Amino acid sequence: MAEAWIIDACRTPRGIGKLGKGALSGMHPHHVASTVLKGLAERTGVDTAKVDDVIWGTSAQRGRQGGNLGRMAALDAGYDVRSSGVTLDRFCGSGLTAVALSAASVMSGMEDLVVAGGTEMMSMPGRHGDGPLMMDAGNLHLRALHPQTNQGIAADVIASLFGITREALDQLALTSQQRAAYAIANGHFDRSLVPVLGEDGAVVLDHEEFPRPQTTLEGLSQLKPSFEALADMPIDDSGTTHRDLVRQVYPDLEIQFVHHAGNSSGVVDGAAAVLLASPAYAQAHGLKPRARVVAMANCGDSPTLMLDAPISAARKVLAKAGLTTADIDLFEINEAFAVVAERFMRVLELDRDKVNVNGGAIALGHPIGATGAILVGTILDELERRDLRRGLVTMCTGGGMAPAVIIERI
Repeated sequence: MAEAWIIDACRTPRGIGKLGKGALSGMHPHHVASTVLKGLAERTGVDTAKVDDVIWGTSAQRGRQGGNLGRMAALDAGYDVRSSGVTLDRFCGSGLTAVALSAASVMSGMEDLVVAGGTEMMSMPGRHGDGPLMMDAGNLHLRALHPQTNQGIAADVIASLFGITREALDQLALTSQQRAAYAIANGHFDRSLVPVLGEDGAVVLDHEEFPRPQTTLEGLSQLKPSFEALADMPIDDSGTTHRDLVRQVYPDLEIQFVHHAGNSSGVVDGAAAVLLASPAYAQAHGLKPRARVVAMANCGDSPTLMLDAPISAARKVLAKAGLTTADIDLFEINEAFAVVAERFMRVLELDRDKVNVNGGAIALGHPIGATGAILVGTILDELERRDLRRGLVTMCTGGGMAPAVIIERI
């Protein structure tokens, strides 16, 4: 089987994902996505007529994010009309799944040049339609089989089940802010960042908009839990609540509400893209590879816990690669909620100095469909900066799943 080489990766800065408050919030998703597609083409000099496909991740595919955003963004970026596009949804794992599927199409020999990535405009009104966001989309038969609560409540359930305290989660959140602040100040993200320009060419956003470097443990300790009131809100006309869904699986669990705005991922807008090529194509067209994809895996776990699958996915992708955690130099585990990263590190017994070394989504934000592609670029940049070899990227997704990818520098 052929290898899939990563030629380059880039991303936008992340803007605050609230309409009227974030710099990107008034922009069309096509334009935000086209920023990174155009950036890749300009940086690599690739002939866009030779791009076999654009595989794009977008979770909320409705409104201005509907209608195959990957294809429309490529056209908006000025790509040749012969470069096709498709858009997929694996909830939070959409961008990483786009990278994995792109690599798989190259490794199979069916494609030679593919762009992977994702976009999410969290500021877009009506992203999830009317009513509360439920993973089961109101399917009562599915709900009886696999109760799926709100993701924030699921995070609190995991913390409660495994005895992870708010103090530990707040410490992780503080570390995320501190590492992100240091990374920004020292230019660790500069190689991948592409500024977003308006149609007039003026800079709309050229820096991270979400981080709060002034964060303290004392300040975090004073924040009110975000999901306690939500737990007892009815989700349908029957009066069923989120707490009721949890009790179907864990009847005796007393939920400790430990997640809040300061130790949960930030709501932001953004996009990212990764260019992958076969070795034969890259060599024939003078494209210098930065890394290769070693292995990819997808894994399902409890839909009720929802956020715990990265542990299984990491084990699965390591087994596919014939590696152990000791063979991985850096890990990126998306900080959807602090407990996700905290439990991941505890169960896999990881050195914390190898995990999310430049901060994570708690500090920088989580533009759902784009985050996985962002993390591939982030870990690649950091492997190069530290002159290290291998990195593993994984993340939880709705429905109790996780994709995982291992890359290795060339």
